[in-house]
Amino acid sequence: MRPLLEPGDLLLVDPDAYRGRPPRPSDLVAVPDPREPSRWLVKRVAGIDEDGRLELRGDDPAQSTDSRAFGPVDPAAVIGRPWARYWPPARLGRIR
Repeated sequence: MRPLLEPGDLLLVDPDAYRGRPPRPSDLVAVPDPREPSRWLVKRVAGIDEDGRLELRGDDPAQSTDSRAFGPVDPAAVIGRPWARYWPPARLGRIR
């Protein structure tokens, strides 16, 4: 089975998706990379810790750098919800 996202995929992100509600477990989120803020990461919310911070995981844990490496992320840091891939053309379409 192919991963949901692959290096080089270009995505559309809805910046308003989480304005009325915080992300929930299993939601996809785009966040700045805590190690390099000019770079964005797309991860799945694995859980919410007791302080309300998001535990993020990649869909391929063996190949992913996520909250296991950089810790939980403040929900205010969420840029939006990725909803569609527009590149490459062969993988064009909605993502969930």
